[in-house]
Amino acid sequence: MERRLLLAIVLTFVVLTAYQWLVPTVQPVTPGSTAATGASPAAKPAATPAPAPAPASAAGAPAPAPAPPVVAVRADTAERTVTVDNGVVRAVFSNRGATLAAWELLRYAGPDGRPVDLVPHDVPADQPKPFSLRLDDSVKTSRLNTALFTVAGGTAPADAAANLDARTAPVTVTFEYEDAAGLRARKQFTVKPQSYEVTFSATVNDGERALNPFVQWGPGLGDVLATGARSMFGGVATRMSEAILSVGGKVERIQAAALATTPRHQGSYEFAGVDTHYFISTVVKPGTAELVYSPLSVPSKTATAPVSRAYVGYDIRFQSTPANARFYVGPKHFDTLKQTDPDLVRAIWFGMFAFLSVPLLSALNWVHGFIGNYGWSIIALTVIINAAMFPLRHKSNVSMRKMQAIQPQVKAIQDRYKHLKATDPARQKMNTEMMELYRQKGVNPASGCVPMLLTFPVLLAFYSLLSESIELRNAPFIWWIHDLAAPDPFYVTPILMGASQVLQQKMMPMTGADPVQQRMMLFMPIIFTFLFITSPAGLALYWFASNVLVIGQQLLTNRLIAAPVGKRVETKK
Repeated sequence: MERRLLLAIVLTFVVLTAYQWLVPTVQPVTPGSTAATGASPAAKPAATPAPAPAPASAAGAPAPAPAPPVVAVRADTAERTVTVDNGVVRAVFSNRGATLAAWELLRYAGPDGRPVDLVPHDVPADQPKPFSLRLDDSVKTSRLNTALFTVAGGTAPADAAANLDARTAPVTVTFEYEDAAGLRARKQFTVKPQSYEVTFSATVNDGERALNPFVQWGPGLGDVLATGARSMFGGVATRMSEAILSVGGKVERIQAAALATTPRHQGSYEFAGVDTHYFISTVVKPGTAELVYSPLSVPSKTATAPVSRAYVGYDIRFQSTPANARFYVGPKHFDTLKQTDPDLVRAIWFGMFAFLSVPLLSALNWVHGFIGNYGWSIIALTVIINAAMFPLRHKSNVSMRKMQAIQPQVKAIQDRYKHLKATDPARQKMNTEMMELYRQKGVNPASGCVPMLLTFPVLLAFYSLLSESIELRNAPFIWWIHDLAAPDPFYVTPILMGASQVLQQKMMPMTGADPVQQRMMLFMPIIFTFLFITSPAGLALYWFASNVLVIGQQLLTNRLIAAPVGKRVETKK
């Protein structure tokens, strides 16, 4: 019975593992899906093509003259950028539309070694830039987002660019625009030191009428196909851009394919935006707001990422004109999110074992504070976890050894009743005799399984932690392992993990006598090896270290109870 339960536990682990890898995978959106979201022409104002000139009639009538351009009253004469460096982010603002041209995370490198830029640059040019404004009038929207704003407040650069230092004090950049038709706009950005948050305010007036525009992020985020976890079949398992909404303390994630049919959402949100596996762009505490999501598929131009990039853009309209709206654009780092807003930590997808993953992550970061290497920190934390589990595992092994010792008597009882059908009432006597045998020998059949059931959630929680934590992204270990969040390039750790699991299976006391089940259990290490070949190296390292410690615990248990190692009860034919 215990072996059947153990087999069920292992198979459940495989199913949950495959679920955690495969379910978050986003299917790339077809190029036509962008059009599906554009039920309202205003959803993508920047993509609105200019009207084509009317063809000349057969009589040679001249085409109507185009409308005269609107004269700018307050605008710049050249395109300029303002760069703000706060120590963790290098933000580049453009005066064309007063938008965000780049948002580089200085502490996180991309595959090319440069800082990760969360503003994608491989999207079509007609897509809106972050912090564009969308009005109900598409013509005025286009005029506003292509205008050359002035940089107000005495910070206007003398040349084409300005560099501002926000590492010690907040920096505010203000842009203004006005034209002769009465369209006026003012945007203000505040960047705080050592923060991934930008505070945004905007006012728009059409003559004497104040407007409440949508604030557009545009397609995002960048870095969606950076190195990371892979599925068991080799496909990308890191989540690409998807919508993320928090309503009433519950987080909802909507993949790009689903957004093509349900782009509009309205409610009262703790946070709302888009995220990928490791990064997020979200509005913090927007309250009641209207959101419009726009999925976009962009074909990859590199051989290393042959699949399309699935981006998701979002527009948000607040209840009133945005004033000091807080946007967090950065890593899904637990402590950083918590410092920004406690609700934001729920953006990290730890699954059903989040209640265990969170304290384990805190413990891992605490250990890393002393060791300074996440690979060795994983091993050290594995030692701590297994030391805490030792009493439970020892009790389980002792119980299984006792069950193994009485297997000949159990088999004799079963043989006496094997000629009876399972539905025969007389078989109840067999159960009675076996329970009496257990009572006489002081054996509890369930005592060997309960400790395993108690330790099982800890294993899955650690698995989830290592899959989701950005701390392991680009974190080196030793020699050939330069990224614990990426698969082992030479498959050393998965092979060591599989070999250690084979040894562990051979040492495990077998309380039953079914050779078929024994062979099935020996197949599990092979399955796990293939599973971990394309999994993050940090996971394989954790599992290998745990297997080594379990083997050591088994040897210690064998010495304590003076039982032979690996001795099994054979089935008589």
